[in-house]
Amino acid sequence: MKPIGRTGLLACLLSCFSLTQAQSPLHNRFREQYAQPQPAWIGYTVPAVAGHEQNCDYGDGFGRGVRPPGPVHLEPPDQVQILLRIENNRVSKIRAISGDCQLDADGVPLRWIRDVRPAESVAFLTGFVTAESDHVRDGAIAAIALHADSAADEALEKLAAAGQPESLREKAVFWLGAARGRRGYELLRHIVTEDTSEGVRDKAVFALSICKEPQAVDTMIAVAHNDASSHVRGQALFWLAHKAGQKAVGAISAAIDNDPDTEVKKKAVFALQQLSNGEGVPMLIQVARNNRNPAVRKQAMFWLGQSNDPRALAFFEEVLKP
Repeated sequence: MKPIGRTGLLACLLSCFSLTQAQSPLHNRFREQYAQPQPAWIGYTVPAVAGHEQNCDYGDGFGRGVRPPGPVHLEPPDQVQILLRIENNRVSKIRAISGDCQLDADGVPLRWIRDVRPAESVAFLTGFVTAESDHVRDGAIAAIALHADSAADEALEKLAAAGQPESLREKAVFWLGAARGRRGYELLRHIVTEDTSEGVRDKAVFALSICKEPQAVDTMIAVAHNDASSHVRGQALFWLAHKAGQKAVGAISAAIDNDPDTEVKKKAVFALQQLSNGEGVPMLIQVARNNRNPAVRKQAMFWLGQSNDPRALAFFEEVLKP
């Protein structure tokens, strides 16, 4: 038998993928929209994941999101609107918008598909996660993450798995922390302890910093202590500073004292400077006075000089006094 070359294998995979899509009821219903006037927006709603703040993505002309005129809903909506823009029989953009937002397509037709099941929506959107267009690819991943269905966890886990393109893995990792709650945290914990990709572990540390699970801080501290990469350890310290709390401060101080890499120590010093309300200034002064590493002392002096804190000024006056 003649072996299948790369081209043949790709064609086979695409054929299998097309067959899977053809079996999706939502895919068939969506394809029917191509027979209607275009460009157009095609939308449907599904239950929204709890705990993730959605927005209407209105702009004020300065790059800042603002709420539109009208009522502000104090309770989050339980639905998310999934919107796909089609033109020339292709999807050119995918957006996920809060269920309580008023929509204005500026004269472009907006048509709705009713009674979409969450699991079939996730399967349908997964078909767009390798699209060339950022507007399609990133929109599809975000939309998947906002589904209140275990199928979304399973899809993101597969997208974040080893063997997927690095950029796709990193986007999936972000949404595990941003929207997927306990299951997302468990997957991130596995990634930061087991994954061989430094880049993916780096992104997973940031995802942990925005995860709302209480154990996320402890996992970040473990990364700051134990990760094989000095870069990842430094990133964990940086994001710990933004989480604040005594646990974070303790991990940062421990890195200054004990990490074998001078660059990690310097990042830990910077993390002290990032603590809110000048909380890190006394520790920076202590490092500048007593640390045995001259590069670390110099770094502490630098950030004290940038702090504009009266305690730092008093320290400099003391040091410079003849």
